[in-house]
Amino acid sequence: MPDYGFRPVTRADLPMLAEWLATGQVALWWLDPEHQRALVVEDLDNPAMRQLIVLHDDTPIAYAQHYPAHEWPAPHFADLPQDAIAIDVFSGPAGMGHGGAWLRLLGDRLLQQAPLLVIDPDPRNLRAIRAYEKAGFSGHEIRPDGEGQPCRILTRRR
Repeated sequence: MPDYGFRPVTRADLPMLAEWLATGQVALWWLDPEHQRALVVEDLDNPAMRQLIVLHDDTPIAYAQHYPAHEWPAPHFADLPQDAIAIDVFSGPAGMGHGGAWLRLLGDRLLQQAPLLVIDPDPRNLRAIRAYEKAGFSGHEIRPDGEGQPCRILTRRR
C-alpha cells in the first residue's frame, strides 16, 4: 500500500492549487478556478477550516478541507448531528486514482474526532462518487445545496 500523509496548506501551495483547480477534471466540478482559489485563500485564516495537502510518498497529490458541517450555511446538512464533519476534496494530476485510498485514511483519522463524516458531490460526478464509496462513504439522497444546486449526500459513520 502506498504511503499517504497530510500536511497543512501554506501560502506557498497556492500556485500549485491554482494550477490544479484549472485542470480539466477539477475545473469541470469546481467551477471558476480563480474564485475557488480565492476561497482557499480566504479560508487559510479561518480557525474552523482545516486545509490539507495530501501526500503520496512525500509528493503533493490532492487537496482536502474539513470543517464542522454546521459552521457554514448548508441546508443540505441541516439534519446532520451537530458534531458532523464535512469534507471537500480535489486531486492534482498525480492524484487521479488515489482518492479512495487516501480519503479512507483521512476518514479513519477524522472519525476519531466525530461520529459522522459527510461529503456532497455533484450527482453527475461519478468518478468522485466511486472514490468516496471506496473510502467507505455511502448514500444516494440528492438534496439542493445552499445555491440550489443538486448534491448527493454521502456519509461515513464511526
